[in-house]
Amino acid sequence: MNIFQVFGERIRSAIASLPLDVPADALSRIAVEPPRDASHGDVATNAAMLLAKSLGKKPRDLAEEIAVALRADADVEAVEVAGPGFINLRISPAFWTSFLKTSLAQGLDVGATSFGNGLKVNVEYVSANPTGPMHVGHCRGAVVGDALARLLAKAGFDVTKEYYINDAGGQIDVLARSAFLRYREALGEAIEIPEGLYPGDYLKPVGAALKAAWGDRLLTMSEAEWLPVVKKMSVDMMMDMIRSDLALLGVKHDLFFSEKTLHDPRGNEPSEIAEMIEEFRKRDLVYDGRLPPPKGQLPDDWEDREQVLFRSSTAGDDVDRPLVKSDGSYTYFAADVAYMRSKYQRGFKQMIFILGADHGGYVKRLEAVGNAISGGTIEVIVRLCQLVKLYRGGEPVKMSKRSGDFVTLADVVEEVGRDAVRFMMLMRKNDAPLDFDFVKVKEQSKDNPVFYVQYAHARCHSILRQAREAAPDVAAADESAAPLHLLSDPSELTLIRKLAEFPRVIDAAADSHEPHRVAFYLYELASDFHGHWNAGKENVSLRFVNPDEPLLTHARLALVRAVRNVLASGLEVLGVNAPEEMR
Repeated sequence: MNIFQVFGERIRSAIASLPLDVPADALSRIAVEPPRDASHGDVATNAAMLLAKSLGKKPRDLAEEIAVALRADADVEAVEVAGPGFINLRISPAFWTSFLKTSLAQGLDVGATSFGNGLKVNVEYVSANPTGPMHVGHCRGAVVGDALARLLAKAGFDVTKEYYINDAGGQIDVLARSAFLRYREALGEAIEIPEGLYPGDYLKPVGAALKAAWGDRLLTMSEAEWLPVVKKMSVDMMMDMIRSDLALLGVKHDLFFSEKTLHDPRGNEPSEIAEMIEEFRKRDLVYDGRLPPPKGQLPDDWEDREQVLFRSSTAGDDVDRPLVKSDGSYTYFAADVAYMRSKYQRGFKQMIFILGADHGGYVKRLEAVGNAISGGTIEVIVRLCQLVKLYRGGEPVKMSKRSGDFVTLADVVEEVGRDAVRFMMLMRKNDAPLDFDFVKVKEQSKDNPVFYVQYAHARCHSILRQAREAAPDVAAADESAAPLHLLSDPSELTLIRKLAEFPRVIDAAADSHEPHRVAFYLYELASDFHGHWNAGKENVSLRFVNPDEPLLTHARLALVRAVRNVLASGLEVLGVNAPEEMR
């Protein structure tokens, strides 16, 4: 139950009941949210300030009229008008009891909403070139993309998690030539890796596999003969490594899409890129033309020539973009267009790309391609992930020997664990730089968010275990029959109000494509829960388990279960474990 939606409808109904000529579209823009200061109430709305001008009224006067109508609601205990015309509602205890019952009945599905209404969404993330192991830069994009996909599914979207394999182009030739050197090394040759090839030890297993499969026969072949063989094995083994690295993070894609399939002819049919160019030429999205020279100093390889161009400038891009190189091969952009066309043909209405910060130049062109090929009927959303800087006790972390020149994802997960990596990667907005300190993320303190939240979940289970020992009959009683109206202490009500925010957080985070909001919320809920538990150490009457007060204990155990459910549900969205014990 999203109480802000519930009371939003009631506020709109109250306004509609007044003798006012309010346009329906204006009612839909009214904001209903928690007050900034919890002491002001439970629900706040800007309705009067939003509508006053169009109705020719002063905001405070209109707010007083609306307040009179809202006071007739049995679930509203008090209504106050504040400041220039804010309306603050205080909800009745009976409503909170009803809300908590509903929350408990949802179990671990709590927070699931229908906000997305089944909209078909494609989330493409990581999509690292298959030329080596995943590094820490990929790590953040992997976590953000995976958490976003989980979040959207929680909010009622139909989500496909996709990885685009860049297995065509010059970097794959470089990979194959690097692997061929390792193949020669596996055959006993002493090798030197020239500048421009990949030096990491991770290609040694590829060389060994080539030796096992081909013996020394590749040495007798021309490059034109051995290159496709080495390319395929190299890409396959690199993708196996990437999948293994992603599995360490708990990341699993629904689909791996090969760029090479866009270039390859399909039997008697042309390639998908060729088909795309022909189709879009008929739609006047592709034409033969000339591009103006780049601003500033001309590059040495600049050619003023007629080219096959995609008409992206009419859909929001800076310039039209070439699809075919001077040698007749396709540009990277041509594959991008064909790939977006494939997604469009598969029925996706929203396409989300999680990219590194160095891909900022791609934002406009991807949005333009989506607009052009769909006539503006699909939404293209690009989220950029800023860099992660690694520290150990404040000192920069040295590079990995295995990779050659960067810190691998596996290095990070091995040292601190999957949960710490995932949670900490989500404790900053994706476009903000992130400092990751190995020492701090292993601390067992409030300053370590993942420990603090997981400990709250484990503490819930500890309380329930204690109840089974101290008051077994109460612990075994049906939680749906708990006398929740007995929960009246201010800190208990604070917990219930915080639980009530969860569905709204899910919807708002899904709408803004910001999974870090869920991490922030869980930290706040954990803080409220730990605070209430600590109060029980000083005040015995606030403890969750009191065998001498079975009815109150029954109600409080139900509250503990409700907190546990929300923590577990939120951690599942983040892809983080919810442990029952922590030692």
